Amino acid sequence: MSTAEMSSRPVSLGDAKAEQKVASPMRMALRRFRRHRGAMIGLVILIGVFVYIVGGSIVFSEADANFNDTSIRLSPPSIEHPFGTDRVGRDILARTIYGGQISLLIGLLAVLIEVSLGTAVGSLAGYYGGWVDSILMRFTEAMLSIPSLLLLLVMAKFFGGRISNIELFGRTFSGSVVVIILIIGLTSWMVLARIVRSTVLSIKEEEYITAARALGMPDRRIILSHILPNALASVIVAATLGIASAILSEAYISFLGLGVQAPTASWGNMLTEAQEFQIIANAPWYWFFPGLLILLTVMSINYVGDGLRDALDPRSDKKV
Repeated sequence: MSTAEMSSRPVSLGDAKAEQKVASPMRMALRRFRRHRGAMIGLVILIGVFVYIVGGSIVFSEADANFNDTSIRLSPPSIEHPFGTDRVGRDILARTIYGGQISLLIGLLAVLIEVSLGTAVGSLAGYYGGWVDSILMRFTEAMLSIPSLLLLLVMAKFFGGRISNIELFGRTFSGSVVVIILIIGLTSWMVLARIVRSTVLSIKEEEYITAARALGMPDRRIILSHILPNALASVIVAATLGIASAILSEAYISFLGLGVQAPTASWGNMLTEAQEFQIIANAPWYWFFPGLLILLTVMSINYVGDGLRDALDPRSDKKV
């Protein structure tokens, strides 16, 4: 078939659908994300960390992570203990596996609370405006004026030790895990609320929102079906970056002795043990491996979040 014949051939419905599929916003976002080199590197590292902490639990049991043998305390890395042992002879490799599960669990659940509160407050304030907006935003600004780390420390000190150990999925979690999740989640939603509010303020002026109101659609349905889906990009990016922030916050307060308590291990309290017993210089493997895992996890999540921000921005001028 000649070029002229091809150009004169009518476009079929299948061709039109294929062209529409290629140009869909989701495919364009995915293409932008895949072309973001930092995001792809971060994704590979993040997948590696997940494989390490999930796959490692198949090889090592929680009993292995908590088993101690004081005769081999502070042993350097070896074939039997690739990451060495800690102050009571526990295997650091096994403890970083189970400690990583706790650190990521805290990050994910804390962000779930953050996203729920931030999205609810921001969408209600932006959609209704008036006195609702004034009350919610003044409360948000009051929360923002309190130093988050100070609030974390005070609340962790006050509530720490008040909740007994929890048995879940065959594992024993110290009550401090629940406290840390709640504290981080309840003290980190304010920035997201302001982001969602600003997004909702612009979306609610669109013509399709006006049409939905004119048709008598209830406010709850307008918010859930029309406004929040269009604000989802901002929420996803904030949630991704919030996981990294939650992991660091847990490490901060655990390092200060107010975070996750024994018998539950986390990357943060492993660093605390190395600092408390003044073995940072004498046994560098004690802090190096949990510190490296925190660094890799937080760095990779930030890279992925940066890639998502560029990919989900419809005004992105990157070539697709």
